[in-house]
Amino acid sequence: MARRVRGLAASAADQPLAEWEFERRDLRPDDVAVRITHCGVCHTDLHAWHGEPAYGNVFPLVPGHEFVGEVAEIGDAVRDFAVGDAVAVGNIVDSCGVCDMCVGGHEQFCVEFPTLTYGGVDRRDGRPTHGAYSTEYVVTEGFVYRLPEGLDPAGVAPLMCAGVTVWEPLEQWAIGPGMTVGVVGLGGLGHLAVKFAAALGAEVDLFTTSPSKADAARRLGVRQVVVSTDEEQMAEARSRYDFIIDTVAVAHDVSGYTMALKFGGTLCLVGALDPTSINPLAMLGRNLTVAGGGGRPATRRMLEFCGRHGITADVEVVPASAVGDAFDRLARNDVEFRFSLDMAGLR
Repeated sequence: MARRVRGLAASAADQPLAEWEFERRDLRPDDVAVRITHCGVCHTDLHAWHGEPAYGNVFPLVPGHEFVGEVAEIGDAVRDFAVGDAVAVGNIVDSCGVCDMCVGGHEQFCVEFPTLTYGGVDRRDGRPTHGAYSTEYVVTEGFVYRLPEGLDPAGVAPLMCAGVTVWEPLEQWAIGPGMTVGVVGLGGLGHLAVKFAAALGAEVDLFTTSPSKADAARRLGVRQVVVSTDEEQMAEARSRYDFIIDTVAVAHDVSGYTMALKFGGTLCLVGALDPTSINPLAMLGRNLTVAGGGGRPATRRMLEFCGRHGITADVEVVPASAVGDAFDRLARNDVEFRFSLDMAGLR
């Protein structure tokens, strides 16, 4: 029998999210049922709610792809989890498992495309996937992660999308002591990039258009704040950085950041949801790399690192019933870093 659950769904683009009862699949032998306690609110949720084609445009829409909770039930073949375990799940819930990308631990680049937590299609039964703005989620065991002890679950939820998005490139480029890192933007992704890079031992600066963010940036571990609209400050930053990670989610010109890199430096774009421009002439003769980036191994390593260093996202926790207000405020950029929905009200 299928499992009846409650969630928050939009019936069409830009329609209010309202309670909706729907079915999750009954457990397969390798499945874990997770009773959801908190779910992060991501900009992707907002784009999907607007019905933008790049995000599936499938309704009814239950958003939510970064969540934590407790194991409520396990399939007969599950060995790594037990009922009551605290766990987390991200924006990928399955992949082909056999292509070079999957075998190499980069399931996010599965050549058959990974199964997304919502707006996707189940690989085995062909049914649409519905997200974690709900009471429960059923997921293949291999895409479930243990919640590190001692961390606030509400703050862990955004790690499962925003966190791993910035973690994987920092790990790939071996960021550590003796390196200078610039972080562009101090939103949901950017504040975690600052925390990670500082905990890895790098000297971290922030590029921002908002001087008012200086105090928050320094509290998170930033050494210096560079106002990117100030030509003098940008000129002083020239050739200063080994690595710059750009977390800004709107279209912008990144050529100025290439000039802030040292010879052979790397500019990593992880936030852009809209086309972003770069002048190739800004890269000539400087041996620069432009890169973008998580797979399951990286996600596990990120959570272990966060457990050792006590790192979570800075969140404003709101009840699930206030999701409409959270969406409105997110659209206005009226949240310091990230919202986390308390799902208790749906149960």
